[in-house]
Amino acid sequence: MKRSRLVLMTLFSVLCFAPVARAELVVTDANGASVRLAAPAQRIVSLAPHITELLYAAGAGGHLVGVVEYSDYPAQAKKLPRVGSYTRPDLEAILSLKPDLVLAWYSGNPPAALEKLKALGIAVYVSQPDRMTDVAVELERYGVLAGTEPAAHAAAAAFRARYESLKLRYSQRPPVAVFYQIWKQPLMTVNDKQIISDAIRLCGGRNVFGSLPVLAPTVTVEAVLAANPEAIVASGMGDERPEWLDDWRRWTALTAVKQDNLYFIPPQEIQRHTPRLLDGAEKLCRALEATRAKRSGER
Repeated sequence: MKRSRLVLMTLFSVLCFAPVARAELVVTDANGASVRLAAPAQRIVSLAPHITELLYAAGAGGHLVGVVEYSDYPAQAKKLPRVGSYTRPDLEAILSLKPDLVLAWYSGNPPAALEKLKALGIAVYVSQPDRMTDVAVELERYGVLAGTEPAAHAAAAAFRARYESLKLRYSQRPPVAVFYQIWKQPLMTVNDKQIISDAIRLCGGRNVFGSLPVLAPTVTVEAVLAANPEAIVASGMGDERPEWLDDWRRWTALTAVKQDNLYFIPPQEIQRHTPRLLDGAEKLCRALEATRAKRSGER
């Protein structure tokens, strides 16, 4: 009996203290590829400013070892080593950081660079959030990849709750024809596949160039005049209202000009696929509501 008890106790000790095999992590990316990790990533390189911001929001900022230029939010991201720009990532700099995961942007990073990283045995997860709700999905996936699920799920839940609140309040309001201007020369806008147009729809707006086939098409002044938007919304490069937004005032027949519906939203709040997108969307919704209030007979 004593010997049997001793054997049982030994087996119990082995089972309790033996290392537990961790299940492989498998996450499907925007290309439909299965990204496999033996364990949550501890050394992550981000190849887009919005990816950097999303990682911090998902509780994984401490796992970042390298980022691209313009990764400036939150403040601690500015201190991280740079690995080139999102359009020209520096492969040598990336490799020197010995990452176990690279997070890439489908429509921003050159595919050839990503294929080279994969060929060198580095796990690459490709992201492409085309809709505002995709931000919450990406937060959750980053949480899985970095092992920060509780923080990521909390951030995703907060995003969805605020999104639904804005949708309930504004999405069924009378439509407003909107021209969204990214830049002056060349005169650039977005089509309906771009996430900015999703924010416009959330606010009950209609992108006058939404049907164009290119994600960020170049248009002419004549095309804008023909579309005659009720509101013109611009971003620019920084926190200051771009001077060229008011250049439209020379076209006095434009409805947006006649009603003084020329609005500015900081680009980091409307052009980055991050939780701050809801800040920009809220400003946009208020602007379109002000536009409706100027209509004859509406209060």
